[in-house]
Amino acid sequence: MEFREILVIIIGAVFIHNFVLNRFLGICPFVGVSRQIEASLGMAMAVVFVMTLAGAVTWCIDNYLLIPLGVEQFLQTVTFILVIAALVQLVEMFLQKTSPVLYSALGIYLPLITTNCAVMGVALLNIRENHTFLETVIFSASAAVGFGIALVLMAGIRERLELVGLPKPFRGAPIAFIVAALMAIAFMGFAGMKL
Repeated sequence: MEFREILVIIIGAVFIHNFVLNRFLGICPFVGVSRQIEASLGMAMAVVFVMTLAGAVTWCIDNYLLIPLGVEQFLQTVTFILVIAALVQLVEMFLQKTSPVLYSALGIYLPLITTNCAVMGVALLNIRENHTFLETVIFSASAAVGFGIALVLMAGIRERLELVGLPKPFRGAPIAFIVAALMAIAFMGFAGMKL
């Protein structure tokens, strides 16, 4: 695999086909956790870990177990969900032991990574695109980094907006969705890049 191909996968997953701002996957944690930068950074790191590992493990299970047995059509979704749930449990136990403050700040959104459609989406897209193992790891990590960038940018903007005297009807979710829409429009500018 050439460096240029790796660069295309990375830039494409992070900016052009950003999971939150272009594919609209993972909106729940994007809006829910993006109130504080610290919580957003913690969630971003957890998602990077889970997405990268989930992509790699699901690719291996699909290519070395499900496809040879001819059961990929029947067991792919269930298997992928089990892998993702197990990885989220590992992250949850790790954060609970090492950073109780971050664990509390993430609250319900940490176990929701299990049902985060972005994590499942990256596993399924790797299979659909016929990525090799290396491409799978690069794509999964890049998609997670793109998710994290969008999350942290959103948190920074929302923290600044808390200091501004917004009219009452715009506070909370309404301004979050307006900002998300503007960020999505801004990220559309990357689609014109010549790689």
